[in-house]
Amino acid sequence: MELLKNHTRLKKRKTLETLFVFKVSDLFLPLLMRENILHTATQLFLNLGFKSVTMDDLAQEMGISKKTIYTHFSNKGQLVEACTMQLFGKISNGIDAICTLDKNPIEELYDIKRFVMEHLNDEAASPEYQLQKYYPEVHRNLKEKQFHMMQTCIKDNVERGIQQGIYRANLNVEFVVRIYFTGVTSIKDSRLFPNHLFTMRSLMENYLEYHLRGIVTPEGRKILNNIINSNHE
Repeated sequence: MELLKNHTRLKKRKTLETLFVFKVSDLFLPLLMRENILHTATQLFLNLGFKSVTMDDLAQEMGISKKTIYTHFSNKGQLVEACTMQLFGKISNGIDAICTLDKNPIEELYDIKRFVMEHLNDEAASPEYQLQKYYPEVHRNLKEKQFHMMQTCIKDNVERGIQQGIYRANLNVEFVVRIYFTGVTSIKDSRLFPNHLFTMRSLMENYLEYHLRGIVTPEGRKILNNIINSNHE
């Protein structure tokens, strides 16, 4: 009799455990699908452009129905915004992590450049331009967030560089922050820097050197030259 009771209790416990697993799966599977959609869509948008990629393209790439995509995103505009803001969040968190390493400011900027380039493709499809043209509200919100993030990051970088004697002491910090942001966003404009003449990697590399050579001291120039020479080896 006692053996039968134990068997019944064990059976009930297994049933509860099974139900719990199913409940957890029910909660997480939609989240996993949403993340998969965001990841795949982001890669397609960066490779092919925001205008070029359709919901049909995304569904075919993932091997799912458009209905599944629309379960998570009511329209393409919502998907574009979600992809854009998620990518911005990842890059922002990565930059924050680099800034906590307390490297010298010149090395820090090169580490940030490398990190950003790892998360962005060569952008042959000019996604920045397409985002601005076809999704202006998303682009405007993104640019505001980028400026606030970069304002904090670059201001701290410049001030530490001045304190360490590797940036010139007479710099107008607010001007440097804004001119840096203007430049780093403008080089993404394919009308000014056409893809057949410039890769995004070369633009980022050349612009960072251009920026630093204008603000470093002789001591900072030594550090900068060492970094550039080591990158070319």
